[in-house]
Amino acid sequence: MNLQSNYPRSTGLVLLFVFLYSLYSTAFAEEKKNLESQNKKPVNVVFILSDDHRYDFMGFHEKAPEWLETPSMDRMAREGAHLRNAFVTTALCSPSRASILTGKYAHNHRVVDNQSPIPEGTVFFNEAVQQNGYKTGYFGKWHMGHSDDEPRAGWDRWVSFRGQGVYYNPVLNIDGQRNQHEGYTSDILTNYAIDWLNEINTDEEPFFLYLSHKAVHAEFMPAERHEGTYSDVEIPYPPSMANTERNYRTKPKWVKEQRYSWHGVEYPYHGELNFDDFYRSYNETLLGVDESIGQVIKYLEDNGLADNTLVLYMGDNGFLLGEHGLIDKRNAYEESMRVPMLAWAPSWIKPGTDISTLIRNIDVAPSIMDLTGTTTSEEIDGESFVSLLTGEAEGEERNFLYEYYWEPAFPHTPTTFALRASRYKYIYYHGIWDRDELYDLQEDPNERYNLAEVPQYIEIRNEMRDRLFEEMEARDAMLIPLRRAGWTQDEKLIGN
Repeated sequence: MNLQSNYPRSTGLVLLFVFLYSLYSTAFAEEKKNLESQNKKPVNVVFILSDDHRYDFMGFHEKAPEWLETPSMDRMAREGAHLRNAFVTTALCSPSRASILTGKYAHNHRVVDNQSPIPEGTVFFNEAVQQNGYKTGYFGKWHMGHSDDEPRAGWDRWVSFRGQGVYYNPVLNIDGQRNQHEGYTSDILTNYAIDWLNEINTDEEPFFLYLSHKAVHAEFMPAERHEGTYSDVEIPYPPSMANTERNYRTKPKWVKEQRYSWHGVEYPYHGELNFDDFYRSYNETLLGVDESIGQVIKYLEDNGLADNTLVLYMGDNGFLLGEHGLIDKRNAYEESMRVPMLAWAPSWIKPGTDISTLIRNIDVAPSIMDLTGTTTSEEIDGESFVSLLTGEAEGEERNFLYEYYWEPAFPHTPTTFALRASRYKYIYYHGIWDRDELYDLQEDPNERYNLAEVPQYIEIRNEMRDRLFEEMEARDAMLIPLRRAGWTQDEKLIGN
């Protein structure tokens, strides 16, 4: 009887205890979260950019030449993430670099070729990162505005050079003062970047370091220590390089014609280079970039910075080495528009992460701003991919727009628009009477069989074409940007 009469009272006490404990736990958890937020250091970012490094030339990649060794890149993929479907939205140095720094397509930032000046009022995302309390340092190739190497807004340290620069003994503009340097440019830039990290207070000040290599831009020159490393290797010519009816039966006419031009395998640089030597020196020059990555990572580890730093590596363009009878980039073929991308952050990226989602160079700016807690009032075309690195989100099916605008100096590549999806790619050429292209990348990854005029693919072609123009209309890309005629390169002939 007493037990029964006390039962409701004991139940009430238990419920009261549970309620009070819940309030305490919630308050404690919130306080803990606040303390962790206060004590957590902002994430540092090191962004390393190479020039013209194609997506598959890394030692670990299944398509890499079997003799190519890139231990630092291999380590980044092994201990971090490989973003295997990374692309640029314009495969040309200045437009691609402007897209990285603005998060915008070329038709929006208007740096549409290597000679175009940066439009007045252009804002690069590093300015917002600097305003958010980060120390910012830029080291290397800028190449927007062609020969202009003057310091840009939003950088606490500036080390750069004019135009394409040189591989040896560069003249560097250091915070507005030009000085001659002796040595190999990749090494010098890396040393300046590490020296800057030594100068700033990395315990108190978060940093954003942008290391922008000249390598591996043609004409290739490896460091002396790497010269001849691959002198005896056999060159694995790509299947589409052969001058056969099979390779050209469905290709646009301009592709075969370019075979005999400055950017073709029959007459490269007007016959001034040997293709095999060109191929070998490309890979030897890449070794200096790989060593630079290794030096930066070692510094971060030796100085207790690795756990709080993201290292992001990518190329600014791809590079054809014989595919379709071509060299260089500019066009919308995979080897031109697809680039390497690696992310290393040992405290929060799971080792061996493999990300297949399509990533674009315009996604770099919003991703770094996301990671650094930075906001901007600028309109950005890209999207953050940080949630893919952390594993918090899975990649979604996506398409992206590719654009390249005809250059008077290199008339053999037409204005090109493409829509690249996970399986199909549609390529449209403006201003020439030639074939469009459609490829099934799942069945034909080497893009040897143009399906644009095959009856059973007409519906897919038309659908992709409609989607391309819908994307261009939605992004206000229907008005082709032109600039004042001027600089040309008359000696770069269309044929021999």
